[in-house]
Amino acid sequence: MFTLKLKSVSLLGALVLAMRLAAPIALPAAPAPGQTWQAPAALAISSDGRQLFAACARAHRILVLDAETLAVTASIALPDMPTGLVLSTNGRTLYVTCAAPAGSLVVLDIPRRKILRRIPAGHTAMAPVLTPDEKTAYVCNRFNNDISVLNLVSGKETSRIAVEREPVAAALTPNGKLLVVANHLHNGRADAERVAARVSLIDTATGKLLKNLPLPNGSGILNDVAISPDGRYACVTHVLARFQLPTTQVERGWINSNALTLIDLDTLSVINTVLLDNAESGAANPWTCGWSPDGTTLFVTHAGTHEVSLINFSGILARLAKLPENLQDRLTADYTTGSRVKADVVNDLAFLTGLRERIKLNGKGPRAAVAKGNRLYVASFFSDTVEIINLQHSQTPLLLQARLTADLPMSENRRGELYFNDASICFQGWQSCASCHSDDARVDGLNWDLLNDGIGNPKNTKSMLLAHRTPPAMSMGVRDTAETAVRAGLRSILFTVQPEEVPRAIDTYLKSLTPIPSPIVVSNAFASRIKAGEKIFNSTKAGCSACHPRGLFTDLQHYDVSTNNQTDKPGEAFDTPTLAEIWRTAPYLHDGSAATLREVLVEHNPADRHGSTSHLTPSQLDALICYLLSL
Repeated sequence: MFTLKLKSVSLLGALVLAMRLAAPIALPAAPAPGQTWQAPAALAISSDGRQLFAACARAHRILVLDAETLAVTASIALPDMPTGLVLSTNGRTLYVTCAAPAGSLVVLDIPRRKILRRIPAGHTAMAPVLTPDEKTAYVCNRFNNDISVLNLVSGKETSRIAVEREPVAAALTPNGKLLVVANHLHNGRADAERVAARVSLIDTATGKLLKNLPLPNGSGILNDVAISPDGRYACVTHVLARFQLPTTQVERGWINSNALTLIDLDTLSVINTVLLDNAESGAANPWTCGWSPDGTTLFVTHAGTHEVSLINFSGILARLAKLPENLQDRLTADYTTGSRVKADVVNDLAFLTGLRERIKLNGKGPRAAVAKGNRLYVASFFSDTVEIINLQHSQTPLLLQARLTADLPMSENRRGELYFNDASICFQGWQSCASCHSDDARVDGLNWDLLNDGIGNPKNTKSMLLAHRTPPAMSMGVRDTAETAVRAGLRSILFTVQPEEVPRAIDTYLKSLTPIPSPIVVSNAFASRIKAGEKIFNSTKAGCSACHPRGLFTDLQHYDVSTNNQTDKPGEAFDTPTLAEIWRTAPYLHDGSAATLREVLVEHNPADRHGSTSHLTPSQLDALICYLLSL
């Protein structure tokens, strides 16, 4: 049984200490001249356990490592950024998803170190999965919101399966009958009573969606899904946002906690959701999850706190089985947890006590892991390190560590990206900036009651894209610049005071963000409709471009556009947001009350104060929306 040792300190004392003594975290080194950062984002290992394959996102290559020594033995260049990989059973063929507006599945011949074929897929292809006969591959097309079904014999896509929003990970049962897909964000309004991402379950025989499993309220930022070796269970990593509460404190997961949801694949239902945090130690940004080959140990990487959790899986099932559905059921109580009934588990910071070991890594940003035998290989995105963890002996967990690059200082841009994703600069490690903006500084689709403008008036999370070029910041413009907002966020959301170099580096990173092409543009199927919509957008009759002129697509002004709700003051003015990348920032309006742009223009624009749209015909409205979705 795993044990966990924690130091007990007062919350107030720890906060004071964190605010007085906070210092920059220890940073990994940078590559030598002529090299580039590798940024390992996915791992695979050969069936004989001799070769480890790392998909290096920033270097656009696959590194082949000796699994025993971690020495790099080969490097294979790729046409685009690799996001996932899966190895054939014989170890001769590697299938790699490459993310681009026109994504692809690249087929590599390992012995010859060459590309055999490139099969077209969708926008930002991710997470390839092979069928047991290795004749078909499934690929998540993140920004098309669908799954490509690829015939590996013909090298062609045979179909697409629509799922929810931003599928980023998938896993297939051993019998090949059920595909489980993790959708990164929820797909609806933010002001609803229940706001949560869902897991899509697909029947591979029919190619049809069986159902979407709802996760607990507040679930989002899903990063991975895995299936147990026996095919009976699935697990999903995600953030569990407590968005219903004002953000007055971060302790005990008050703003965000970090979770693992277990799914019963026999009944196609959620078993329960367990918290990965401890009472005084958050486990921010859970990323990769999976099982040891024998199915006894669950592992989870924590990209925000640079750790790995090793969890006794049978112990979880046994502990859950002891809990009654309600207090009237006569079951023996388990006093090792704070849960009295099954519904309490999702809020129980003590549930994993005695079942889990948290192992601190030397690397920064562990986003990839793969198990083989008694070893767990973990690759860290920001430090370019690979570490081998002993799954059986937690007293001496680290067996070996290797760097993929040489030893030079980081650029300020990359350091800022690390800080943005790093929870060690948050009090007790509960969250990072990425907990609400995802790892690429966009949105989580939730409303948050921040203290910038008082309590009781939640606002929807805004994308950080162009934030430094479109002042003021926040929906009400309560921060004069994004620079001010970044520093305020460190104090009042991460609850620490950092040296100036930390927010300055974050500023540099955020300023470097650029829009990615919209799927509606990449498809090229709507070119004429987009052109017609652009004419309407720029016409004086519609008046859209008056407040959203081309370029930044905002005039940087405030307006009362009649979208106030019951929590707002009458006549309150809202900052004009940029429309850049509006296709991926739903839900819309300051309170997230519009799930789609059509709702913005029809249901939330009765007085034509969001542009004169009430006179538009259905086809004209379609064209205008099409243009907006192309920005």
